[in-house]
Amino acid sequence: MSNQDTQLEYDCSYAQGCSAVELLITPKLRDLGGFSVRRVLPSSQRRAVGPWVFFDHMGPAVFAAGTGINVRPHPHINLATVSYLFEGEILHRDSLGTLQPIQPGDINLMVAGTGIVHSERERPEVTALEHRLHGLQLWLALPEKDEETAPAFYHYPGSEIPATQVDGVPVRVLMGQAFGVSSPVKTFATTLYAEARLQAGQQLTLPDAEELAVYVLSGEVAVGDTRVPAHSMAVLSAARPHPIQAHSDSIIALVGGERLSERHMEWNFISSRPERIEQAKADWAAGRFAQVPGDTEEFIPLPE
Repeated sequence: MSNQDTQLEYDCSYAQGCSAVELLITPKLRDLGGFSVRRVLPSSQRRAVGPWVFFDHMGPAVFAAGTGINVRPHPHINLATVSYLFEGEILHRDSLGTLQPIQPGDINLMVAGTGIVHSERERPEVTALEHRLHGLQLWLALPEKDEETAPAFYHYPGSEIPATQVDGVPVRVLMGQAFGVSSPVKTFATTLYAEARLQAGQQLTLPDAEELAVYVLSGEVAVGDTRVPAHSMAVLSAARPHPIQAHSDSIIALVGGERLSERHMEWNFISSRPERIEQAKADWAAGRFAQVPGDTEEFIPLPE
């Protein structure tokens, strides 16, 4: 997805009981013609949480027959994208020749490295009927030593993602290690991405991470005295003595990991080096990126 809009942020000074919460971020809702995207990261006050530099909440959206997601080929460098769905399906194509549908519970990890081009569309069998789409699109910065790694694509079926229960709370560890289980999904920096589904009144002890945030997909939770409503992210402070407590039935995503060096972002390009982004812009404008097999008729031009 393209990085083109910003969001509203509310400093912790406006919340109650900020000892456990450093910042509460409320994303700006963007309507893409029946498809809602809430952009949480990056923000002007918080550019990243651990290695995570981009966080979009897509939907839930209902598409009429004959419509759907139709993201033309576009490039990335020096990062990895993570796609995860709760409902629906997206058809991923990339310049490596990958053709992979992603379905609920799966993890698609695309490593851009030196450069990759991909598109996100839907199969005709999906768009022929009314259908729903709901998911998260995230970007990971790569450590500086890995920024120019060879591009790669990894698909992990939902059956390979470990699940456990913590004090009666169902948890899936999508990336990294937490709650006594380890995900098979490839990581470069120390990375955490987990999902939990709490019933009203349940609590969940937070896992260890250098930086950590909780995003509430639905319901409402509290961390200490700070209420975190649906469609908001609480960036947690270094001192985390309080568990998450659900005020209503809630689905949450936990993201975090080790802090990386500063990253520069322009359009779909992320790098530790501004000159590398300028090179990527020139390469895309000149048509020097590889094409996506089976999807060569159109592309997203470099923004002016």
